[in-house]
Amino acid sequence: MQSNKQTSKVTGRKRRRAGLTCAHAISYATANLIQNPPTLQKLAHHFSLSASSFRLSLLSASEFVRKKNLTLKRNICLRSGSVCSSLNSGAVSMGAELGRASHGIETVVRNSVKSRSIKAQASAGDVEDLTPINPQGKSSGTVLPFVGIACLGAILFGYHLGVVNGALEYLAKDLGIAENTVLQGWVVSTLLAGATVGSFTGGALADKFGRTRTFQLDAIPLIIGAVLTATAQTVQTMIIGRLLAGIGIGISSAIVPLYISEISPTEIRGALGSVNQLFICIGILAALVAGLPLAGNPVWWRTMFGIAAVPSILLALGMAFSPESPRWLFQQGKIPEAEKSIRTLYGKERVAEVMYELRTAGQGSTEQEAGWFDLFTSRYWKVVSVGAALFLFQQLAGINAVVYYSTAVFRSAGIASDVAASALVGASNVFGTAIASSLMDKQGRKSLLMISFAGMGASMLLLSLSFTWKVLAPYSGTLAVVGTVLYVLSFSLGAGPVPALLLPEIFASRIRAKAVALSLGMHWISNFVIGLYFLSVVNKFGISSIYLGFAGVCLLAVLYIAGNVVETKGRSLEEIELALNPST
Repeated sequence: MQSNKQTSKVTGRKRRRAGLTCAHAISYATANLIQNPPTLQKLAHHFSLSASSFRLSLLSASEFVRKKNLTLKRNICLRSGSVCSSLNSGAVSMGAELGRASHGIETVVRNSVKSRSIKAQASAGDVEDLTPINPQGKSSGTVLPFVGIACLGAILFGYHLGVVNGALEYLAKDLGIAENTVLQGWVVSTLLAGATVGSFTGGALADKFGRTRTFQLDAIPLIIGAVLTATAQTVQTMIIGRLLAGIGIGISSAIVPLYISEISPTEIRGALGSVNQLFICIGILAALVAGLPLAGNPVWWRTMFGIAAVPSILLALGMAFSPESPRWLFQQGKIPEAEKSIRTLYGKERVAEVMYELRTAGQGSTEQEAGWFDLFTSRYWKVVSVGAALFLFQQLAGINAVVYYSTAVFRSAGIASDVAASALVGASNVFGTAIASSLMDKQGRKSLLMISFAGMGASMLLLSLSFTWKVLAPYSGTLAVVGTVLYVLSFSLGAGPVPALLLPEIFASRIRAKAVALSLGMHWISNFVIGLYFLSVVNKFGISSIYLGFAGVCLLAVLYIAGNVVETKGRSLEEIELALNPST
């Protein structure tokens, strides 16, 4: 027994001396490397970093080693008494850590840029939680203002969708189409047709020109569309204006979630991503509020359409001062610009960390941007099909039907005011989305989706029974209102905000923009088709049967999500990409 203790002490002394030797070697190598600019430049290029960032990483690693070196020296000097025994575990752990560092300078750089806590196994079997070399601490960068600027696109999305509802009756009289429901339908549906075109082109534009420049280009059809609809003297001008506005919101629907996901820190990406849906709801509510003066001022509809030009101009101006997506810049080989963008968003202390993650994910590879046909190859189709399916389920689950029939449902319950009915639905949507924002990074995307579709299915079943079950006839109006509000709340908890957030997370970098555009294209196409044929189907089968069918779709969605959707909570885009696309 005594022999074993002596052997353990000798082994401990050897490890500590080995740690000191490694510490001296690393400090010496770092000092010489920093004084040799050509070698420093070559190694920096190997790690896809600028020379200044690589030098900062080395200095951080060297400082970490120096501090632990002092700890080891104190441990050797204080070998007597209980002080020695209390330092033994940490000293041996540090010796092991520095021993691993001797395998190459890459380990030093990796330890300096990774902000996660390092676990080192001690000789006594304990696990020591070492302080990271470059702790995140409080970031000196800021993301929120740029997310807010991007969300102007989301507000415009919701505003253009909702503005025509209150204004249609008045503009139809002014343009001479009050008796022509076909032309009124074109005024409404042209926006959806334009949005379909815009969603498909948005991804290609974002890949070619970058995210911020695409926002600025997107402002052009949004501004022109707002001006044309506000000044239209003929229905043809109105339709052209709505088409241009539709193209604008289609592009926005693709690049707003894409940009937010690429600039957001991992730990709050879910909350910031769901803000996109929240601002869409706010845009719809803003359109409702903007329509309040119509009763007293029939030509107010022109002002309603013209107001949309203001956030469009602010979007273009704001993006002129917003940082480009670091991931897009890195993919284009613009390393200095990517580092500048990271400094603005996260602070200079996280430049090396983020650049290391980008390099690890292979985003700086020589692979070209994916083409549209690449999305359908075996390499990507599985994950692309998940994105398309989520938006199909979102639309086929009946959200547009519930919103369309909400006024009639509320009237059956004695709520005669259309504005009050719309306000209640809109407020439920905003409230649910706000809750989703707080839960996104705690509960997770997948579980919120499943809870959301399950709640929507139960609400649809309640709505269906309220129309057909005679036992519930005395309470049918109240139950219909409850079912509608619960459905909208359930939708806003997951089915509404999650797909637009999840898609940029699960798609590999080289297909991200186009895959998001394809999925949103499916959203707009299904939206357009449902709007075109919904009333005919209702007249043939009855609203109760349709609601029951929607409940069945919700059940299928829960089963599909359980088997095919991955959880992305708490994982960086690079980690998700490596997990889903190991060959990229």
